[in-house]
Amino acid sequence: MIEKKKSQWLVGGTQHLPPHAGEPSRPEHGPLIWDRDLMAPMRDGVRLCVDVYRPPAAGRFPALLAIAGHNKELQNPEVAEALPPQPAWSTMWQGGAECGDSDFFTSRGYVHVIGNPRGFGKSEDGGSPQWDLYDLIEWVAAQPWCDGNVGMVGLSAYALSQWHAAMQAPPALKAIFPFDAMPAYGAFHDRCPGGVMHVMLYLLDGQSVHHGGHGRPGPLSEREEALWQVAMKNPDYRMYSWVYNLLSQKGQIHSRLFNQLIDFFEKEGAYEESEAGFAKIKIPAYTGAGWHAYTYKMHLQGAQNWYAGVDVPKKLLFTGITHMERPFHSMHEEIVRWYDHWLKGKDNGIMDEPPVKLWVQGANRWRTGAAWPLPETQWTKLYLHSWERLRAEPFVEGGRDGYKAPDTFVQMPPTQTRKIEKLRFMTEPLAEETLVIGPISLTFFAELDQDDTNWIIVLKDVGPDVSVRTGRQGEFEVPADLPERELTRGWLKASQRALDEKRSKPWKPWHKLTREAHQPVVPGEINEYQVEVLATANLFAKGHRICLEITAMDLPSGTGFGNNTEYVPYHLCSSKTVVHKIHHNETYPSHLLLPIIPRDPTGE
Repeated sequence: MIEKKKSQWLVGGTQHLPPHAGEPSRPEHGPLIWDRDLMAPMRDGVRLCVDVYRPPAAGRFPALLAIAGHNKELQNPEVAEALPPQPAWSTMWQGGAECGDSDFFTSRGYVHVIGNPRGFGKSEDGGSPQWDLYDLIEWVAAQPWCDGNVGMVGLSAYALSQWHAAMQAPPALKAIFPFDAMPAYGAFHDRCPGGVMHVMLYLLDGQSVHHGGHGRPGPLSEREEALWQVAMKNPDYRMYSWVYNLLSQKGQIHSRLFNQLIDFFEKEGAYEESEAGFAKIKIPAYTGAGWHAYTYKMHLQGAQNWYAGVDVPKKLLFTGITHMERPFHSMHEEIVRWYDHWLKGKDNGIMDEPPVKLWVQGANRWRTGAAWPLPETQWTKLYLHSWERLRAEPFVEGGRDGYKAPDTFVQMPPTQTRKIEKLRFMTEPLAEETLVIGPISLTFFAELDQDDTNWIIVLKDVGPDVSVRTGRQGEFEVPADLPERELTRGWLKASQRALDEKRSKPWKPWHKLTREAHQPVVPGEINEYQVEVLATANLFAKGHRICLEITAMDLPSGTGFGNNTEYVPYHLCSSKTVVHKIHHNETYPSHLLLPIIPRDPTGE
């Protein structure tokens, strides 16, 4: 019996497939039947193009629908045969192949339907897509091969379609499995935490199948024209020639990214609008993301915020530290168990298991949880101290503890350097294993000599370290060649530091990110910054160090603004040289807040 209030270790599984009780599923049917390019009519007559993969048997089956703007031709068995599943480190890894394994689903007695929205791929144009998800689900349910029960599958954009479909409540939609769950809040909150702009949309644009042509730049509305004029004068944008090129076309090239560049703020009321959407969802949902998703941000953030926001039978899953293979085929046992329960009515025990499952780095094991964050979490502060140390002891009141002079680093822009400057705060080697699972925050006090910067916070596991630091020759420094592993990051635009007090928690500072909340920094003024560091799960081994880095820039991994991997977007940084001063003393108690999970009495 698994205790309801305490997380426990599980035995078995891989980083993308949690263990579960019972026997794995077995194929019930042979090779699939493929109906290509069926045209499904919407209520206004516009037709969406779908492929249907079904078991080679008479009768009706539950259907699993995947629909998003990625090219449906990249999801088919012919592509999977030519491009079998590739690990994340393969140069042939293609992130958009996210609909799932049609052979697996059909062999287990499901119809797999994959389509494109109107205006994408082979689907038709015109009209409004407002009710397309509702209409397509009901069309699927009415087909002679469907038994009237529909679920949905697919990662990322396919996951977002699932949330939106659930809000519309089509009668045939019985449950969803939106993994890598996409933003739950606003246009930017989950996509660009802390209001720091990254270039994911730009890096992925080459894979788009959206209809339309460029043509000559056309006129903008009066408001857009004013915003465009300001954006064109932004020296940070001018520094990135691809940004300036895109801006000069006035939205004819990648209109979504253009609109983001000229008006990079949440609209007032965006969070309330998102929360109203949560209330419309009434069907069971199984969501989650990989710990890798700090690179997308919106996946890991979205999963947690959707899970917290919806009040339905629900589960949350955090998989391993690499992206799953593409074409997507991982954790399909879990997907089928979910839908066997909700679409086929099988009592397979999936709802008797703890609602949260997560992969723990360092331990390389699965762990369960009764809620998120884990109820047994001990929120623990580590204070930034002199000589770039992290320590558990607070600053001594009325003593000589803590320097008044700040720690300082100076960051030149990428037009002048590839060197990323930083401050690096570390604990002593840990006396015992330390388990960190959950959301993290950093509160610190800083001054700048400019009116803005990007704060980028990095949490690392450093070690093992058997060294000691003394006054003896050769023992002054922490060894420079220690192994280290990055766990997670956090971001905050200094000018977007204003908090939404109603939604903020000590471990989850919530920033407004609206134009009205924008506050340029007064140079020389000391401000408090609270940064949400994206959640993680890691077992720091005895003798390892907890390491916190504070920096202000990241860079493309290639040249010409290119990246070597599509899913690690860099951020637009300052075109100015900026002096950053971090204060830490009794007056300015800068600290990291960590979710420490107490050790089991058995030592587990």
